[in-house]
Amino acid sequence: MQIAPRDVGRLSRLIAGCAGVAVAASGATVLLRRRQRRPAGEPHGRREFADTLLQSMNEHAAELERGNARLLEANARLAAALAFKNDLTSMLTHDVAQPISSIASLAELLRADWHDLPEEIRLELATKIDKNTQRLIKMMNDLQLLFRLDTGAVTARRTPVPLLEVAEAVGDASSAAEGDVELGIPEELAALADRGHLTVVIQNLLTNALAYGEPPVLVRAERRGEQVELTVQDSGPGIPEDLLPNLFGRFMRGAGLGLFIVRHLVEANGGTVRYEPAEPRGARLVVTFEAAPV
Repeated sequence: MQIAPRDVGRLSRLIAGCAGVAVAASGATVLLRRRQRRPAGEPHGRREFADTLLQSMNEHAAELERGNARLLEANARLAAALAFKNDLTSMLTHDVAQPISSIASLAELLRADWHDLPEEIRLELATKIDKNTQRLIKMMNDLQLLFRLDTGAVTARRTPVPLLEVAEAVGDASSAAEGDVELGIPEELAALADRGHLTVVIQNLLTNALAYGEPPVLVRAERRGEQVELTVQDSGPGIPEDLLPNLFGRFMRGAGLGLFIVRHLVEANGGTVRYEPAEPRGARLVVTFEAAPV
């Protein structure tokens, strides 16, 4: 069949129109498919976003909780440091002020009335000044040891130590009058301990017994199985019940640092310390150490 020339243009326009319709239909189909997919995809995206947001919030909450724990720990350390400062200030005010005041007044009396005082009185005043000076020196040594204990710088080097030898040396160096201290320690008995620590322990126990108890003070030791038990007992009224809960605390009222240091040094050497009322009267402090091999 022949197509007339005038119909060629019409046919071309018809084909082009059909092609346009096909393209439009294809575009509409693609758009429709996209729109059909979007509602199914949007909830999934929101869930992922919500999960991510929840995870971020949980991580932030955990970090806040860790920060709060660090803050509480820092506050606790600050409170402990403040309590230590207040206790130390209180102790220095009372325990240090007394010997300093005594030294000052005795020295002033000795200087002002030197020529008018009999020689025995001058000697007595000088002896009292020396006694208070030694007391201050011991306090300073105790404070240095306290700071080392607080920083964990004290370690025990345990070796066999003969108890009688150490107790005799401490007794000879003390201010006790003759007959005030009685030793009852077998010569062969030895404890496995740091010699320096054991010396300080006996020294502080003896000083405490002489200062707050009454003579005679009995220093005894015996072996009990694998342990050595050392007791220091005075003949005074004993320790009041209300002081017992904090007896070995850092700043025991009226007892300075002595018993606090005793407890820490004994524990550093693997031992224990406890208080017992003595019969018929007095205070007994009992220390245990590991016995040295025979």
